[in-house]
Amino acid sequence: MWLTSKKNRIKNTKIMTKNNLHLHDIKALVIDGDGVLWRDKDPLPGLTEFFGFLEKEGLPYMLMTNNATKTNDQFVQKLAGFGVTIQPNVVLTSSIATAAYMKQEYPPGAKVYVVGQDGLRAAIQEAGFILLEDSSQPADVVVAGMDFTLSYEKLKHAALLIRQGADFIGTNGDLTFPAPEGLAPGAGSILALLEAATGIKPPTIGKPAPMMFNIALKRMGVTATETAMIGDRLDTDILGAQRAGLRTIMVTTGVDSEETCRQKNIWPDVICSGIAELTTMWQAVG
Repeated sequence: MWLTSKKNRIKNTKIMTKNNLHLHDIKALVIDGDGVLWRDKDPLPGLTEFFGFLEKEGLPYMLMTNNATKTNDQFVQKLAGFGVTIQPNVVLTSSIATAAYMKQEYPPGAKVYVVGQDGLRAAIQEAGFILLEDSSQPADVVVAGMDFTLSYEKLKHAALLIRQGADFIGTNGDLTFPAPEGLAPGAGSILALLEAATGIKPPTIGKPAPMMFNIALKRMGVTATETAMIGDRLDTDILGAQRAGLRTIMVTTGVDSEETCRQKNIWPDVICSGIAELTTMWQAVG
């Protein structure tokens, strides 16, 4: 495990951040999913042991993911398939955060066209909005996220509605996501296509925007300074958490590495090879 600061990065068996914060001072966790706990359909090493450690220590946590394709129940089922039991209320997706944002900005019954999958459609419907299936009638909002069934027809309807005056919102700006074969196009790539087609750049609600972090902290009833974010992406997980005042732990099982920390000049408090190493080292300082 590498313990990092911009000026001093040493390898040590004692986990301590650059501000002399030991891991045992952390009272809650915000945890990313893809690239941290699993990759596509496969659990990453140490998954069950990690959640066993959290349960033993009584550490509250929030699974906070920019993945807007699945519902909370689908994430519960995914982890159950890996041998881990969680409750739906510990899952916070960018689709849920997007729906929460929209409830602040638009009245119930507003018409929405969605480029996305079950998780996003369900969250928007549950928030009281009406889903449109095409561009045959005007929309108040077009919301786009990751869509594994993306088609030219979906993109056409979205672009036409945006050009007709609908607001445009993105669930998150992740250009890629880690797949077994390598980095695959993410929601941000879809947003970029629609931006190119319409000339409109959408705001994004997911990480690194502050809304998701604020929702997670409020749900757990903790402060930012006693909470750490575990993520694999510097631009979203780490930078977003730092801006929100959280401590940061990066695992290198996903997108970024120590080398990309140098390239991007974004340094988490701790870098480790994965949740298996993190669990082992955390137990050692407990």
